[in-house]
Amino acid sequence: MGRTRRSGRTTRRHGGGVVTIDLESEGCTDQPSKHRTCWKHIQALMLARRTRISKQQAEEIESFKLTSPCFLQTIPCRERSKKRFKRNNAVSKLKKELDSVSFNCYMENMWKSFSEDKKMSFAYLDSLWFTMYTEASTGVKVLEWIKRKHIFSKKYVLVPIVRWCHWSLLIFCHFGESLLSENNSPCMLLLDSLEMANPKRLEPDIRKFVWDIYESEGRPEHKHMISQIPLLVPKVPQQRNGVECGSYVLYFINLFVQDAPENFRMEGYPYFMKVNWFSPEGLEHFCEKLESLESDTL
Repeated sequence: MGRTRRSGRTTRRHGGGVVTIDLESEGCTDQPSKHRTCWKHIQALMLARRTRISKQQAEEIESFKLTSPCFLQTIPCRERSKKRFKRNNAVSKLKKELDSVSFNCYMENMWKSFSEDKKMSFAYLDSLWFTMYTEASTGVKVLEWIKRKHIFSKKYVLVPIVRWCHWSLLIFCHFGESLLSENNSPCMLLLDSLEMANPKRLEPDIRKFVWDIYESEGRPEHKHMISQIPLLVPKVPQQRNGVECGSYVLYFINLFVQDAPENFRMEGYPYFMKVNWFSPEGLEHFCEKLESLESDTL
């Protein structure tokens, strides 16, 4: 394997093709280039090759490389290997990595299937708003759009996030309630089907996002109190391969809307959101139903 370096990029030559790795990029977009890996994997590879690490750390890095949503399919492999991977890792019918356009189409159709009573308690944000918020040129605009959602009048706000080529789900609970409330005090949930990708790495951006939402709405809460809103990461079912994260987030939304308690209290946490929350068969059935809804709208 040869390697050349120019202007912050490293090009690695493999027998079947070339993989370009951008060493200066913080991450990749929701629609990654076919031959580009994101910073997390670069970090793992560099760590493995240049630093002494324990056996356990090496195993964790290797496992991450095999299951991460933006590493799979970036490095060419023999056709026989691809077939073996597909045979040993059966996936739902939403087999492709979901881009934001496809995700929003599925989300809109699913939202229409919910009862009006359910929709009264929920709001959801566009799947690109969180990423757009982190960009200096569009952050203010996103906050204006969120105002129109009246999220402080809802019990739950669903915030799909696509970041570093990976989908996760952020849920705001009882943001309209007082931060001093003992019963329905605000909290946040972060549902991630790839826990080894470290969901908490999103926390700094989430904290800033929440503070700016409160401030743009002219809320009276002090910044220190807002910073104390709990961010909970329940141990939910984990994806089986590198392309299911978008489907998992859609299923998280579907089940949460159905099963969310009337009032989310910390003493009941994590409620139904456990590692055995649903089965692979349940996910398969959901994906089939979702695709049928999509075909009905065409």
